[in-house]
Amino acid sequence: QVQLVESGGGLVQAGGSLRLSCAASGSIFSINYMGWYRQAPGKQRELVARVSSGGILNYADSVKGRFTISRDNAKNTVNLVMNSLKPEDTAVYYCNLRTGNLVYSDYWGQGTQVTVSS
Repeated sequence: QVQLVESGGGLVQAGGSLRLSCAASGSIFSINYMGWYRQAPGKQRELVARVSSGGILNYADSVKGRFTISRDNAKNTVNLVMNSLKPEDTAVYYCNLRTGNLVYSDYWGQGTQVTVSS
């Protein structure tokens, strides 16, 4: 019933920018937060950034000052503007939606590739 549609991945040179978008649809209730994770080859999936329905923001230390997350709760969308990209940002980026309170459910997009060349 819940679908996450991601867009905006691609290839960019170091120092460039990309914008990722994620739109959630379906039977969505009690959104906790929406955000982005990423997974590079040989590494574990890690949180990049997330924003709660109340507007609380969280960023990974590695992207603070470079990435900006924003959301539109009415449309159940979340965007990630990535500036000053580095080769180490190369990964598959996954949209994440968490719903519920105390007991929660996670939904995931299919992933979009971001490649940053040196």
